[in-house]
Amino acid sequence: MKNTFLSEMKLRGFLNQCTDLEKLEKISSNKPIRAYIGFDSTAPSLHVGSLLQIMVLRLLQRFGHQPIVLLGGGTTLIGDPSGKDSTRTILKHKHIKKNISSIKKIFEKLLPSKNKKTKPIFVDNYSWLGKLKYIDFLRDVGKHFTVNKMLTFDSVKLRLEREQSLSYMEFNYMILQSYDFYQLFKEHNCVLQLGGSDQWGNIVNGVELIRRILHKEAFGLTTPLITLSSGTKMGKTEKGAVWLDKKMFSAYDYWQFWRNTSDDDVKKFLKFFTEKNIDELSNKIEKEKDINKLKILLANEATSIVHGTKAAKESEETAKETFVKGGLGKNIPEKIVSKKLIWQGINIIELISQNSLVQSKSETRRILKNNGIRVNDVVISDEKRIINMDDVSKNNHIKLSIGKKNHFKIKVN
Repeated sequence: MKNTFLSEMKLRGFLNQCTDLEKLEKISSNKPIRAYIGFDSTAPSLHVGSLLQIMVLRLLQRFGHQPIVLLGGGTTLIGDPSGKDSTRTILKHKHIKKNISSIKKIFEKLLPSKNKKTKPIFVDNYSWLGKLKYIDFLRDVGKHFTVNKMLTFDSVKLRLEREQSLSYMEFNYMILQSYDFYQLFKEHNCVLQLGGSDQWGNIVNGVELIRRILHKEAFGLTTPLITLSSGTKMGKTEKGAVWLDKKMFSAYDYWQFWRNTSDDDVKKFLKFFTEKNIDELSNKIEKEKDINKLKILLANEATSIVHGTKAAKESEETAKETFVKGGLGKNIPEKIVSKKLIWQGINIIELISQNSLVQSKSETRRILKNNGIRVNDVVISDEKRIINMDDVSKNNHIKLSIGKKNHFKIKVN
């Protein structure tokens, strides 16, 4: 392959499966194409589990192609069964619309829009799914799907093999996603659907639906699902999901997440989650002996993409101040508590719980028993310990550390 969108995908390890790689390479080399990825809107923000797909859209733009971002106002009402053990909580439409508005703002930061030819197109599939008439849909679209084949796809098969219930509502998800691709092909000349490897069955169905109804050729391409060397799910921490919205997960915490990448994952993640020249990057990975320098590079580059260069630099300086010098950098997460509360005194477990610094009180107690909680760098061993004004510094704050890597400034106001 010459230097194209697809060759870069291959070099970075993005490329998993494609319905016809050779033909797609030929078409996308000759002219710009439009490609889409769908994102269901189950929360006000996406998390790093979606970041690989966003990196692919950015790559698509850099090579002169136009991304379509489908925000699933319709499909979120159903819920994608892929990789799920049970049915999702069903959200109301107004809640989903609010989530879409919030997620769109994240994309507007991450996908450049100055170039008219590559600026992202945003669509909400509720605009067509919400108008469907059930009988007409069954006759016009449903007839192209066989239950026999649908049962062979992983999103269905794995749930049934585990003897976990799969609602008829969820069973229809793949048909709706196929219909999305059909609509985008018809209305926006979108010839390519991208997604994680767990979406392969749904994507292939969309390609097939376009062929059957429109007698046209479309393509599907998947990226590998990210598995950590530890076996844990990508983007989960003691505090929960690693959100891309800084209101839900601070820029400093985001930087720390990447800085704490395991030795076994950092080289792969540098190719996935940074945009440094691939040849220069490969050379640096090969020659750099200090794995921690690679982790800092990853943290700075990944944070710059989502939160900006300034936030990345400030986060690095804060980490140096906190970890190397034992102080509190200006970018460290801050929680404000009332002076009255501290005057009265508050239990350490309650202080952590009320500020949502750990997922649960039981988890907090576990960390405490393992000497993982420190106040002003002093280990707390008693879960009945009361935090009061004696713990407040001259600058009206308390340094609270949870585990080796999570530090907070508790500002008394």
